[in-house]
Amino acid sequence: MTTRETLRQQGEMMRARLHGDRRPPAEIAAGESTPGFRQMMTEVVFGGIWARPGLALADRMICTLAALGLLQRLPQLRQYVAAAVDAGLAPRAILEVFVQCGLYGGFPITETAVAVAHEVFAERGIVVPEEPPRTDTLEALDARGRALLQELHGERGSQGYAAPGNAVTGALYPTAIQYGYGELWFRPGLERRQRMLCAVASFTVLGLESQVKKFGQSALTVGLNRQEVLEAVIQTAPYGGFPRALNALGALSDVLSEVA
Repeated sequence: MTTRETLRQQGEMMRARLHGDRRPPAEIAAGESTPGFRQMMTEVVFGGIWARPGLALADRMICTLAALGLLQRLPQLRQYVAAAVDAGLAPRAILEVFVQCGLYGGFPITETAVAVAHEVFAERGIVVPEEPPRTDTLEALDARGRALLQELHGERGSQGYAAPGNAVTGALYPTAIQYGYGELWFRPGLERRQRMLCAVASFTVLGLESQVKKFGQSALTVGLNRQEVLEAVIQTAPYGGFPRALNALGALSDVLSEVA
């Protein structure tokens, strides 16, 4: 049986693995001014969440970066960008997490999160090389986006706001197809399964349960298994709040409960 002492020991090891001796000022201040807070964080966050089986450490890092980026928790984001670099996540992959999140939460969050990441990169002497401009035509993006939409979502890709012929949502959704599917999912830096993890984590943090449900099902088509999808949601709980994570799990229970 797992005990609090076990969680505490696991948590201390995981905290050291992720952050080493780095402790941000906010954590130090909270730990020193709030009795028992650091111990609770050690048990719940690092021992109870980060040390769970079922999702690779790099994948947990992607979900965490997505949550902190969307919520603009900048001191913590800075800490976890450094941890992501130390864990071996490529700098371009870190940046692409924030690009992916921008589609869901607004591109100003991308700009702010990317600025934080580049501060960390500069401290480490990391330079992310420029790439040639992407020159696909809008027609090509549209065709590629519609094909991916069908591949990922099947019939779900034409329901709700995505229904063809909707004169209201049709003013915006074609752009979402071109750039949200035809461009974003084909950018270098993240594998498709990693982008799906980012999407599931993002929708959880944003409280968008219908999108969690839709993308949670579609995650199975890009190589993720049921447990990995659920763990992507669980990973966001310490950063976006347990209620939103539980609501997302509740939505997924309707569509993933029968999946092995």
